[in-house]
Amino acid sequence: MDIRNNQNLSMLCDFYELTMGNGYFRNGYGDRITYFDLFFRQVPDGGGFAIAAGLEQVVEYISNLHFDEDDIAYLRSRNIFCEEFLDYLRNFKFTGDIWAVPEGTPVFPREPLITVRAPAIQAQLIETYLLLAVNHQSLIATKASRIVRAAKGRAVMEFGSRRAQGADAAILGARAAYIAGCSGTACTISDQLFGVKALGTMAHSWVQMFDSEYEAFRSYCELYPTNAVLLVDTYNTLESGIPNAIRAFNDVLRPLGITKCGIRLDSGDMSWLTQKARKMLDEAGWPGCTITCSNSLDEYIIQDLLLQGACIDSFGVGERLITARSEPVFGGVYKLVAVERPDGEIVPKIKVSENVIKITVPHFKKIYRFYGRDNGKALADYLCLTDETVDDSGKFTIFDPDSTWKRKELYDFQAKKIMVPVFRGGELVYKLPTLEEIRAHCAEQLDTLWDEVKRFENPHGYYVDLSQKLWDIRNDLLLHARNSQIPGEKK
Repeated sequence: MDIRNNQNLSMLCDFYELTMGNGYFRNGYGDRITYFDLFFRQVPDGGGFAIAAGLEQVVEYISNLHFDEDDIAYLRSRNIFCEEFLDYLRNFKFTGDIWAVPEGTPVFPREPLITVRAPAIQAQLIETYLLLAVNHQSLIATKASRIVRAAKGRAVMEFGSRRAQGADAAILGARAAYIAGCSGTACTISDQLFGVKALGTMAHSWVQMFDSEYEAFRSYCELYPTNAVLLVDTYNTLESGIPNAIRAFNDVLRPLGITKCGIRLDSGDMSWLTQKARKMLDEAGWPGCTITCSNSLDEYIIQDLLLQGACIDSFGVGERLITARSEPVFGGVYKLVAVERPDGEIVPKIKVSENVIKITVPHFKKIYRFYGRDNGKALADYLCLTDETVDDSGKFTIFDPDSTWKRKELYDFQAKKIMVPVFRGGELVYKLPTLEEIRAHCAEQLDTLWDEVKRFENPHGYYVDLSQKLWDIRNDLLLHARNSQIPGEKK
């Protein structure tokens, strides 16, 4: 769902995309077909994989992409764009093709999450928004996945709206967190727009508003008897908070026959306090009362709390999830990988850098994911040219593209293409899944990863290999770039 009511975001672009577009237009390159890949280079937090997200917002953006008269007037005022280019923008419509990895799919460095085939101006103008949408939501989904996995089946609620970097970050961050397995959000509008269940009970101010803690708890139980979760650490958790909560439960809920209730802690030593709280609640006859903890949690703190025997049923995670505080940049990039000649020949392009991680994988590609037929586990990803196919009926050898002597022979596996067509000729051809379908797809695909790949520290390096043909093209382009003479320098 479009959170901006189809607001025109065409001007949400880097200015150089417009100056380059004007340059392409004036040099006769505007209609030249180009291929761009959106990919990332490193998994945040040193993890073994990331979670792709943000495609739905990309679809909405492309579908509404246009320049209105206010945009044209602004660009004219800069006195650097020719009138012919402004006329081109006035009649702008995206006419290209887009392929993408579906949202919720585990993804790995160097492989394209989105591939764009479009005239040069069109492909360049959409760069910023595609990166913005995919970088943000993939970052939050990846972080949320780590936190959810640390909780080992306990519910994780996204509580970070007030700490997010802006309204869109809060709203779409809640969406991304839900994709990765969070049970709900404190952000009400995300429920209204996307159906991410809004959750929450009270703040400390509710307790402080009443003359006594007991009155605050009793009133809340009377108002919301089927959702009575009381915040017990406003004054003293063990000496007043939990005893007053038990008293309110006994006075209000027990006569109604309600046994479902809960307490929440937002401060203190969570391990020690929850163990004490669990004992007090059980002895008072409330074994079904749940304990929720919040307060600057992340995957490492949650993991340690559970190892220490904390009695916690669910977690509320705020700033360290919604901002991905430990590594708040996903690092996705958008690079030209090929151009198409008028006769249809695709010419691969490569970006070369002394920083090896920045060297791109050229050409128009597709991705296969290999799964074991015996257990359904993901074995490797395989990048190849779009016209290549994989025969998975017998043995198949893959090799490390950087250390080519490292080879692995696969057998009894199934090869599946993991990118889907989204736009063809500017028309949407992809049926957007519901958020629940994306969430289910994410959970299903996470189950295909080995536990070693899902480790928080030093995860097993998942194989992302190139076909021999693609590797040869990349190597030839690298050799050509190295041997090319640079004017003013010696060979």
